[in-house]
Amino acid sequence: MTISAELDRRFRDAAAREHLLDAAYDLVETPIGTLFIAATERGLARIVYDADPDREVEQLARTFGLRVLRTAKPIDEARRELDEYFEGRRRRFDLPLDLESTAEFNRLVLGELARVPYGEVVTYGQLAARAERPRAARAVGTVMNRNPLPIVLPCHRVIGANGKLVGYGGGLARKEALLRLEGALL
Repeated sequence: MTISAELDRRFRDAAAREHLLDAAYDLVETPIGTLFIAATERGLARIVYDADPDREVEQLARTFGLRVLRTAKPIDEARRELDEYFEGRRRRFDLPLDLESTAEFNRLVLGELARVPYGEVVTYGQLAARAERPRAARAVGTVMNRNPLPIVLPCHRVIGANGKLVGYGGGLARKEALLRLEGALL
């Protein structure tokens, strides 16, 4: 039996609307590549560069529950805000975030990261100090590497103590592109 694309879309949208999903995801095209974006009812939960969708769906199921489905509707707001960001019309994201599965120290660091203004950069050491852990620059680096929501939680704004671009889960070319977009690099 073949199901039409329209019926499939309606089924997926209904599952999300009726709160039958633990997580929803979609693939979103951006100027820096395709992003795997996932959300729960609590908010945006994952943004992944160069994702293997099957592996990411398995990870979502382990983290949030087995009811994971690709459906665009729950991702629409994130897609809209990301489009505005890449068009230079958004400097701050207003999306609810789901960081419940994130360790307490990581949430603390990510909360401080969210306060780094558009177009500005900080070092790992400065971010550690802001999180009241001045000796934890390496631990902050690990948190940045595991950031579940790059771009929205702007780990691209964190640079090395020497002022150089170092480490970025999406690759240094993407980090540079995001900083150029924000005017942080000439």
